[in-house]
Amino acid sequence: MSDDDDRRKRIKTEEDNKVKGTLVLTNNHSFLTTIDELLGRKLVSLQLISAESTAAKGFRGKLGKETPLTKGDSTFELEFDWDDEDGVPGAFLIINRHRKEFYLKTLTLTHVPNVGRLHFVCNSWIYNEEHYTKGYRVFFSNQTYLPGKTPKGICYYREEELVELRGDGTGKREEWDRVYDYDVYNDLSQPDKGSELVRPILGGSTDRPYPRRCRTGRSVITDSNMESRIGILQSLQIYVPRDERFSDLKMQDVYAYGLKLVSQGLLPGFESVLDKISDEIVGAIENAVHHKFKSVSSNKFNEFSSFDDVLNLYHGGLEVPKFNFLESVKEKMPEFFRELFRSDGEHLAKFPVPQVIKVDRSAWRTDEEFGRELLAGICPVVIRRLQEFPPTSELDPTEFGNQNSTITEDHIKDQMDGLSVWEAMRSNRLFILDHHDPLMPYLRGINETPTKTYATRTILFLYKNGTLKPIAIELSLPHPDGDEAGAISTVHTPASDGIEGTIWLLLAKAYANVNDSGYHQLVCHWLHTHATIEPFIIATHRQLSVLHPIHKLLHPHFRDTMNINALSRQTLISAGGLLEKTVFPDKYSLPMSCNMYKKWDFTKQALPADLIDRGMAVPDSTLPHGVRLIIEDYPFAVDGLEIWSAIKSWVHEYVCIYYKTNEDIQNDTELKNWWHEVRTKGHGDLQNKSWWPKMWTRDELIQSCTIIIWVASALHAAVNFGQYPYGGYLPNRPAMSRRLLPEPGTTEYDELETDQEKAFLKTVTPQLQSILGISLIEVLSRHSKDELYLGERDTPEWTADKDALEAFERFGANLRRIERKIDEMNRDERLINRTGPAQMPYTLLYPSSEVGLTGRGIPNSVSI
Repeated sequence: MSDDDDRRKRIKTEEDNKVKGTLVLTNNHSFLTTIDELLGRKLVSLQLISAESTAAKGFRGKLGKETPLTKGDSTFELEFDWDDEDGVPGAFLIINRHRKEFYLKTLTLTHVPNVGRLHFVCNSWIYNEEHYTKGYRVFFSNQTYLPGKTPKGICYYREEELVELRGDGTGKREEWDRVYDYDVYNDLSQPDKGSELVRPILGGSTDRPYPRRCRTGRSVITDSNMESRIGILQSLQIYVPRDERFSDLKMQDVYAYGLKLVSQGLLPGFESVLDKISDEIVGAIENAVHHKFKSVSSNKFNEFSSFDDVLNLYHGGLEVPKFNFLESVKEKMPEFFRELFRSDGEHLAKFPVPQVIKVDRSAWRTDEEFGRELLAGICPVVIRRLQEFPPTSELDPTEFGNQNSTITEDHIKDQMDGLSVWEAMRSNRLFILDHHDPLMPYLRGINETPTKTYATRTILFLYKNGTLKPIAIELSLPHPDGDEAGAISTVHTPASDGIEGTIWLLLAKAYANVNDSGYHQLVCHWLHTHATIEPFIIATHRQLSVLHPIHKLLHPHFRDTMNINALSRQTLISAGGLLEKTVFPDKYSLPMSCNMYKKWDFTKQALPADLIDRGMAVPDSTLPHGVRLIIEDYPFAVDGLEIWSAIKSWVHEYVCIYYKTNEDIQNDTELKNWWHEVRTKGHGDLQNKSWWPKMWTRDELIQSCTIIIWVASALHAAVNFGQYPYGGYLPNRPAMSRRLLPEPGTTEYDELETDQEKAFLKTVTPQLQSILGISLIEVLSRHSKDELYLGERDTPEWTADKDALEAFERFGANLRRIERKIDEMNRDERLINRTGPAQMPYTLLYPSSEVGLTGRGIPNSVSI
């Protein structure tokens, strides 16, 4: 053989031992030539890991040679030395010796011997090696393995990665940390600022049970059990594992929406928000805000004088100032304020018109619209079928006395199409919105604050045309002789004229709405979606490897949730936070939510189980969804059951790909550890409840995963993204009340007859807090530019399993079919409750959406 032939053969052999790959970063992180590179130092390098084990390493596969990352922009072409005998790479290590972190998106190996193409989904921030225990990060290919079927070469790294994510439960968490750990809600108080800002710790006790939140490890102050807080301008840096933070695109939206909130509602009322900004900036902003809002009315944010005054919020009543003053002070402002406070006032537009008044400005006042919104509004998950009359209380009579309802048949007999109460109940025509028991234990304290309200029970009747109308509203107060003396109550029934007409048409329904608004925000929204999902997120990262099929199934439904919850603890649900300022219970907000957690039942978060529990459906195995609705035209339930069944069908197909028998479930150690930790740590205060699934069968796993996905996606969408479309118009859904019904013989009582609008507006949320509340729910009701909706993934190569990808395609097709069906139902004039008097189609469970304030769309996760 000639020398040339030998050289060509050697070159060919070397080429055969090369594995080519493409590494993708985002945000155009460039690695420029530095002294280190000139000296030959490898600032960023990768090593492939064989999926096959070697005798020398036990359960660790062979490591390939270090392959450096040379200078580039965001895409890097690599060549790895890799012999055929090394087998198939199952993972790779990456080491960052660079001073700057970067975001690693994917690695794709294009020519792997005997395999061809191999893809690694990374989507993670990589910090300098000094921030990692081992000095490196490990990423696995998009293959899926149950623990017992993991290739031996990557078993060690699979377990090592989980150990890293669990941490050791000590120390303050830093920006670069990836540790998922649990803690109680002990970071809501500011005891160093006075006793009025002290709140009880939630979680860790039988009196105040609560789901766990992500541990940050900050130091304690004043009380050894209270965690210190960070400044308001540091809120966006509150700790969550780095990869749980918002994307740059979403962060831009957060800044923009945050500015809108600050400019329209926050700055006028919350001096504490400005305590980190210089006096010069504070003064300038306050002057601008005063100018901005002076056109709303001349009474310094005290009262709206009429409904037209409220409508001015949406039709040009808020003059948008030109913030020219910022040119002289913007350099002293935090960076994100400098970017967003623009002199042209671009971000400071007036409020958009809420959908509930777009077609008809007065339809919200009707009894029909009040009833419809309990079936197709922002909180359609509380109404129940009335199954006993009069309604009774579950409050302990030794502590609270007689709290049973005082509503009698005489109150409602003329409103039930000639039926008796017994006949109406037997024919499933009576329903109740009951906020009495949740509120009454706190009502005496609440009414010692500026808030003044009642505990309400609302009885509704289902008419033959399918509409649901209130026929009696009971307003109850604690007895002046003490809690044990029971309640004092008044019952109000439909009227259209005089003082009784004002009380019924506006005030009685307003008190019921105030109750419903507070319960919705604190229980149905915050507790039942945001708070209860977080423990599942923590446990999943701690106990289920990214290689695990259930991790891959659930991961999209956890996106951004920990970040939004952390921000909520900092600015919304904390002592003196926005929720306490805009929702009726004030400092009693979270304790009431805590009390409702005692009744939380994971299995009843399944939509069919929830509907049956509320008496809104009965089991019927002959129907597609296994239940028959008591009210056929119940838009939330109708659309929800379609979405629920689509999710369950997808989960069933997916789970059965990996678990062929129940024994496969029982032999899965990671799954066993995951469920044990969910129950004993994440929801540890309720760990002894008998309703917890055992997680021994495929059916239990399918049902549990379906519940998690339903709660994180569809249920949250149903109770979140309608906040502005329904509640952005204050009179339709007031969040607080400031006075009780006026006493006969007073000027205020006479005003009930002479000026209905003024009497109503004097009772509900005042102007400043209305602006703040509307600003807040406008932010919360928007979809960001980077949103991912149900049936979507951030990468088409999230798994290498063809069967799973095909099942996911069927899921997406099913959702598109549901969208078409919703469109058809919304055009069906026979389905009165889908649009109602307000002519507002029900679209909250329509799967897809555009960016912005759309009143539709089901994001994958609790993301805002």
